[in-house]
Amino acid sequence: MNPIKILVVEDEVIVAQDIAGRLKKLGYQVIATVSSGEEAIEKINENLPNLVLMDIVLKGDMDGITAAEIIDSKMNVPIVFLTAYADRKTLERAKLTNPFGYLVKPLQQKDLRVAIEITLQQHEIEMKMQQYLKASEAVR
Repeated sequence: MNPIKILVVEDEVIVAQDIAGRLKKLGYQVIATVSSGEEAIEKINENLPNLVLMDIVLKGDMDGITAAEIIDSKMNVPIVFLTAYADRKTLERAKLTNPFGYLVKPLQQKDLRVAIEITLQQHEIEMKMQQYLKASEAVR
């Protein structure tokens, strides 16, 4: 079985390293840690991950929510937000991108693992449903 590949998008280097270390301990492959939305999109195009862990506040002109909107519209990669921001306005804006999860920092390792496992399972179910719908439309 291939290892699960995860892209970490986090603008604080120490936090990104901590998350990457936790993921490796859990048996996941971290394809990269990047600090901006632009870099995230570039890395996804280079090496398609199974999942993206996305901070909301990032370096550069594009925040994590904007990056997630682009990723959701052009690529089929599930996103789990990691953020210190849990206010209503941020949450409502994040919900518009159809994320698979929303974890508030500081992270607990068990919460991270559970969010990843549930996200991957849910994404697999969605992919099977899309394939089923396409197949049933082709029969018509």
